[in-house]
Amino acid sequence: MASTDLDTRVALRRRKRRISALLVFAAGLLLFAAAAGVLYWALRPVTLKIAVGPPGSDDQKLIQALAQTFARDQSSVRLAPVTTEGATESIALLAAGKADLAVARGDLTMPADAESVAILRKNVVVLWAPSGLPAKGSKKPPAAKIKGIDDLAGHRVGVIGRTQANVTLLRVIVKESGVDPDKVAVTQFGTSQIAELAKDPAIDAYMAVGPLDSKITTDAIAATARARGEPKFLPIDVSEAIAQKHPLYESEEIAGSTFNSSPARPEDKVETVSVNHLIVARKSLSETAVGGFVRQLFTVRQVLAREVPGAAKIEKPDTDKDAALPAHQGAAAYIDGTERTFLERYSDVFWFAILLLSGLGSAGAWLRHYLKRDEREQTSLHREKLLEMISKAREALSLDELAAMQHEVDATLRETLQSYDDGAIEEGDLSAFGLVLDQFHRAVIDRRMAIAAAEPDLPRMRAL
Repeated sequence: MASTDLDTRVALRRRKRRISALLVFAAGLLLFAAAAGVLYWALRPVTLKIAVGPPGSDDQKLIQALAQTFARDQSSVRLAPVTTEGATESIALLAAGKADLAVARGDLTMPADAESVAILRKNVVVLWAPSGLPAKGSKKPPAAKIKGIDDLAGHRVGVIGRTQANVTLLRVIVKESGVDPDKVAVTQFGTSQIAELAKDPAIDAYMAVGPLDSKITTDAIAATARARGEPKFLPIDVSEAIAQKHPLYESEEIAGSTFNSSPARPEDKVETVSVNHLIVARKSLSETAVGGFVRQLFTVRQVLAREVPGAAKIEKPDTDKDAALPAHQGAAAYIDGTERTFLERYSDVFWFAILLLSGLGSAGAWLRHYLKRDEREQTSLHREKLLEMISKAREALSLDELAAMQHEVDATLRETLQSYDDGAIEEGDLSAFGLVLDQFHRAVIDRRMAIAAAEPDLPRMRAL
């Protein structure tokens, strides 16, 4: 019967060990999954949606090339271009949260929390008036009727581009030049209507806004020259005053022969204003994502310029906090060299992971301790029973009775050692059990000697 009980207890103990092992294995898998999840979250590529348009424009080609380069290089930040009809729609998507980045001119109406990420190029204002075709047989070139911006009052200006931003900029220029904007008429032409622009006799002057190497501007100047005579470029003498009053604009110069060398167009440098063409983001966009994007952008800029020449014009935004459109904190950190390292960015995550692991370890230890509670209680009962058997051993009447006690104690010792191996009891508990066991053995030896002395006819071996 005792043997059956012992086998049952051993089977139960083995079952508990298997359960404990499974729980430890499950905890290990949980820790591994948590660590893998944290690592994946920290190192996963970030995809930013960037709104750009119109379709087929230089802006779209540049952004598409950037997206392909980032994907090919397996960069940490990827781009997902969202094609729009133009900058106005791009900004609307940004404001609605449907895009992370947008390509647009800096003087368009932006969301209140919009910030600059990079300058794609500078759009320069070019104003010119036709001088007229020379009369038949005359070698003397005619003089232009409009020689400066102050002559524009009462005349019509043909503006290339349908965006209202160009008309607004023209009104700022003529107003700061001392001309009533309401006295200057405006007709807008699409970028595909250069021929109509050049042939329209109602147009007295022309305006284009774009990069200095813009094919549209160059073609427009050449077309008006053929149709209505060599251009007279109109300087914006108040460009610095405009830049001070309207921080979104900057004072610029157009160098001589920029649009043509023979004949030189213009013949000499011309003062004008410019407006930045930007990649913008909302302030709430991740600082890490923006910093990574800007770092990658300036890393591939020169290489990308071989494929898309416009990439060479990309510049860093103004990090001055008083800038009209301040730089995003992520871009400013990269430009100013204050970008945080990987450990600095994710130190909170690491500390949380350490605390989590510590908590899981403590929970595992508690669970293990809880699952072993029956074995600890059984060991305590064994120790108490062994103490009782010491008294019984000292009062035993026969060697057979002592042998039975010894057999029972051997089974108890086996269970106790298994509990120690399982981690259910500590070394101190085992030492206490050992002291009691030693006392029991002494009691058995003393009682055997006493029985042997009382019964001298017993075989010596049995007595011992």
